[in-house]
Amino acid sequence: MRVCLQRVSRASVTVESAIVDAIGAGYVLLVGISPEDGHEEIDLLAGKIANLRILDDADGMMNRSALEYIADDPTSFSMLVVSQFTLYADTRKGRRPSWAHAAPPQVAEPMVALFVDALRSFGFQVGTGVFGAEMAVELVNDGPVTIWLDSDDLQAPRRG
Repeated sequence: MRVCLQRVSRASVTVESAIVDAIGAGYVLLVGISPEDGHEEIDLLAGKIANLRILDDADGMMNRSALEYIADDPTSFSMLVVSQFTLYADTRKGRRPSWAHAAPPQVAEPMVALFVDALRSFGFQVGTGVFGAEMAVELVNDGPVTIWLDSDDLQAPRRG
């Protein structure tokens, strides 16, 4: 599972000239699913995203997590999840990307929905794009902060 996280001051998703969802301050999460991904990858990345210390504190330093942020004011921070199979583009050969490592739609769509549910279980307000639609994603990157997360690069947190 891959996620491109962008900290934003605002963002929206438009399908066929209509805004289908929009957020103020928060994260835009572009999400790619591979055929091997399951609940472990979803829980791992949702937990990582919730706890990353990339939000400003009172001193303007990136010392707060999204969980800490919503503890103070649950309505002041949102996430916008957009499915994006192109995160699994393989461009090593030729000029045309291969999508062989991206999950097929019938696998990816329910996994993205489970990822949204996992984020909501932390208490986040989470908007979404429309799976499989041609979408226009508009955002204002705050910072700018853009972070690449790949479940293959992360270890599950130790318990106990």
